[in-house]
Amino acid sequence: MMDWICLPLPTRLPQKKRPSNAIMKLQLIRPITFIDLETTGINISTDRIVEIAIIKILPDGTRQPKRKLINPQMSIPAGSSAIHGITDEMVKDAPTFKQVANELKQFMENCDMGGYNSNRFDIPMLIEEFLRVGIEFSIDGRKLVDVQRVFHMMEQRTLSAAYKFYCQKVLEGAHSAEADATAAWEVLEAQVERYPQIGDTVESIVKFTGEDDIVDFARRFVKENGIELFNFGKHKGKPVTQVLKEEPQYYDWMMKGDFPMNTKQKLTEILNRTISKKN
Repeated sequence: MMDWICLPLPTRLPQKKRPSNAIMKLQLIRPITFIDLETTGINISTDRIVEIAIIKILPDGTRQPKRKLINPQMSIPAGSSAIHGITDEMVKDAPTFKQVANELKQFMENCDMGGYNSNRFDIPMLIEEFLRVGIEFSIDGRKLVDVQRVFHMMEQRTLSAAYKFYCQKVLEGAHSAEADATAAWEVLEAQVERYPQIGDTVESIVKFTGEDDIVDFARRFVKENGIELFNFGKHKGKPVTQVLKEEPQYYDWMMKGDFPMNTKQKLTEILNRTISKKN
């Protein structure tokens, strides 16, 4: 097992144990992992992870942080380095994602997941990396809590502003993965206290944000009344199974196209399910 490499930051959030008399506001049935990624860019299909931080919160409130630099096996654009401070030199001796994938998967086993804008970036990017190295990382059965979704529905702000608004703190070390992942968890705790209407469980929050029925993270498909529909192009609004039956070549077109691997994976799952029903 690889050792976790700590990225030297001038402003790293200190790891503090929850006071013994502190009461956690979010009621957890099982652990939840808050993740944050720093990457070479924002294209889920072509960019790569350069740093990952995972803050695991146990039902008793215990925090278990993990943080790692990743060699993306490609050059980090100067524009991206200017944002997160990670350069090619800093990751040249770091492990590749393939080398740490099983370790990451094991750490997040049987956990719900959360973060800030995580349902649209961090989790899709992470799943792409797993698929790229041939490892299945399923979100089936997991609740996915996007703190940004709650915030935008209630206040319309950025993570730094959310942290200041909800926690009355300045977010030191913004755009370091560990600082951002920790801040997302603290913001969610504050949101649970501030908005009784969202509930105090992962399930109630996911239901409130309307993101409890994700098909693929690129949103090429949506689900209505339990039926997967195309959410783009000439077949938008049509059931995926109907299109695959009437125009089977559409499957080949999508599989050869520049779609995220997660989207192709879900399309194949729908196709295989349709074939199984025929047999």
